[in-house]
Amino acid sequence: MNINIKEKIAHLRNEIDEHNYRYYALDEPSIPDVEYDALFQELINLEKNYPALITQDSPTQRVGVKPQSGFKAVQHRIPMLSLDNAFSEKDLIAFSKRLQDRLKSNTEILFTAEPKMDGLAVSLLYREGQLVQGLTRGDGISGEDITSNLKTIKAIPLKLRGNYPSELEVRGEVYMPLKGFNILNEKARQAGEKTFVNPRNAAAGSLRQLDPKLTATRPLSIYCYGVADYTQISQVKSHYSVLQRLSEWGFPINKLISACLGVEACFTYYQTIMAMRAELPYEIDGVVYKVDDLALQQQLGFVSRAPRFAIAHKFPAQEKITTVESVEFQVGRTGALTPVARLSPIFVGGVTVSNATLHNMDEVLRKDIHVGDTVIIRRAGDVIPEVVSVITAKRPASAQKIIVPQQCPVCQSDVIKPAGEAVLRCMGGLYCDAQRKEALKHFASRKAMNIDGLGARLIEQMVNLNLLHTPADIYRLSLESIAGIERMGIKSAQNLIEAIDHSRQTTFARFIYALGIREVGEVTAKNLAKEFMDINQLMSASLEQLLTINDIGPVVAENIQRFFQQVHNQEVIQALLAEGIHWPKAKQHEQSSAKLAGKVFVLTGSLSQMTREQAKEALEARGAKVSSSISQKTDYLVAGENAGSKLTKAKALNVTILSEAVFIQLLKY
Repeated sequence: MNINIKEKIAHLRNEIDEHNYRYYALDEPSIPDVEYDALFQELINLEKNYPALITQDSPTQRVGVKPQSGFKAVQHRIPMLSLDNAFSEKDLIAFSKRLQDRLKSNTEILFTAEPKMDGLAVSLLYREGQLVQGLTRGDGISGEDITSNLKTIKAIPLKLRGNYPSELEVRGEVYMPLKGFNILNEKARQAGEKTFVNPRNAAAGSLRQLDPKLTATRPLSIYCYGVADYTQISQVKSHYSVLQRLSEWGFPINKLISACLGVEACFTYYQTIMAMRAELPYEIDGVVYKVDDLALQQQLGFVSRAPRFAIAHKFPAQEKITTVESVEFQVGRTGALTPVARLSPIFVGGVTVSNATLHNMDEVLRKDIHVGDTVIIRRAGDVIPEVVSVITAKRPASAQKIIVPQQCPVCQSDVIKPAGEAVLRCMGGLYCDAQRKEALKHFASRKAMNIDGLGARLIEQMVNLNLLHTPADIYRLSLESIAGIERMGIKSAQNLIEAIDHSRQTTFARFIYALGIREVGEVTAKNLAKEFMDINQLMSASLEQLLTINDIGPVVAENIQRFFQQVHNQEVIQALLAEGIHWPKAKQHEQSSAKLAGKVFVLTGSLSQMTREQAKEALEARGAKVSSSISQKTDYLVAGENAGSKLTKAKALNVTILSEAVFIQLLKY
């Protein structure tokens, strides 16, 4: 065996372990994901070629075992006890008083406080720095052996760093970050599969998969909160120092852990964490206080099911039961309709809730939600909570199914459900008030009407001032109305008026793209512009005609037809034409099209009479092709000022070189 291969594999493993430590334990990633993936793939390839060098603690072995037939029950060497709960400041004061009475001291106690993760408690056993066993909490006396599944979680070290004990049992909470949970549920919705109720259920279900390869696909992580036996660790006197040691050995520790002297400091910490709750990337259901001094912990001892030296201070409940009084459909900025349940008001998660999102009609059908139903709602820091499930046993005889609207509740345009999508959509893109900001931003953008100076922020201001309702209103703006907007002066207003006026002359393809028809991008817009003589022909095109065009399938064809069928959209388009929007007619290019059709052009340098984008559009309108690189297939190079290496290469390949003046003349004939 080549010793260099052994050294290379060992070096890669150490490097990957170091990056895992920095990413998960320190929250300080040192390389981009793409570089990490390259290192990991290199190790996989080496181990594939030299299988005799594979070891159990290699990062590649996190997913490499066969599915299990079942989980074996294993007794905890030291029980995994639960915690007593406090639900108020009064409970917290009583807890502190009990501690002082038992310690026969009125001195304020130093606590270590940390967020209480809403996940699944596990125990990790290490021997000589190697992970050898992982158990669930179970009933506290024994748990299930899920070692293979826990090894798939990258945040859990397979081997420890530094000067660690020969044997160490670490306790922690496996959880699913909210971002990963939302992505997981969205994939399930799209696949028509059952979604998880909350991240805790998702984490628990993921850990109990019999196939570790499935667990490996789930976005799980862990925070470690202690050890089973602190006597395994030399020279530590406080719980806080135990946590610091764990971090040094490679375990992720919550960064929000804090020291709190006395009850008032604990309650301040509780309020601080509760205020942060909605912004955290994971779910918590309270905070935990532990007496920091390990000697005092030992003196305080345990009751049958819980330690006397720790308590969980729970947040207000986030799930409650209420009834669905009605369902309304809200229209988003992209035209998506979202069903929202109007609820009998209920106090949950610290606020009174009267609305809950139902996501989409597929979710409504999956959960079988009716108006009048008794439902469980959940609030996890969101502005609008969600309906978790229906208590069908309490459904009244008067309960009504939720009816899908045929017209947009905002603009009365048609509502469709595109094939393969779960979302309902309003087709009144140019007219619908709910969509107007996004429609206007798209219309004015560089690749659409290219109105220089009319950016997103200014459009927001104009809409808020009721200056803009549809794209046609852009061309009715006055110098005075623009100059009166905050941070706009006469000069800026004049420049914008000139840019708006300049945009009246455009291309048919740009105009089509600017309309914002769903799934009609630049390429599709150009194909439509080549096929149809004018906008009226396009607006009256049949599905059969549209389907004959390159790049257009049934879904896009239906989007186009339904868009132009809306009376409101037709009115806005006619208003735009009345305001002077125009473009060269196709027949103006019939002769030159025959001359340039199929010719390959490359543009380089700066043009003075038009932009490179405009030159490209002019050529494509005449049937020519525009490439980004010079080759033997290039017919012409248009060379503007400061032409670079493309000019040199064109000369070497004997490509015909056109000056800007000659190019302009060529476009005229």
